[in-house]
Amino acid sequence: MARELIIIGDRVLIKPDNKKEMTNSGLYLPQGAYEKEKVHSGKIIKAGPGMPVPEPQDLSAEIWKDKQGNASGQYFPLQAKVNDRAIFLKNSAIEIEYENVEYIIVPQAAILALIRDDVMDDMI
Repeated sequence: MARELIIIGDRVLIKPDNKKEMTNSGLYLPQGAYEKEKVHSGKIIKAGPGMPVPEPQDLSAEIWKDKQGNASGQYFPLQAKVNDRAIFLKNSAIEIEYENVEYIIVPQAAILALIRDDVMDDMI
């Protein structure tokens, strides 16, 4: 049976970059120094659908469910995309391990900047 990790709402799943062991000038960092940094980075593996947007007539209902109780609806899409490199605040991140791989789940609000390689593809 195949399993899938589904990211919900405005969150993204990030594979963190390798921890720094050395500074740019060649000095070795003590163990745990990287964890103390407030800003981390990594590659976005999966992104949630975005923020749910209710229909005006449904404001009193649960906005993530349709009339039959199934998850559906319209979403305000995320700016973050799969394969972007994200620079994010560590204190908003949740570390998880899924199938023996370490990941971080971050809300889009904690992402400070995105680095996207395929800028020319978006312009065409």
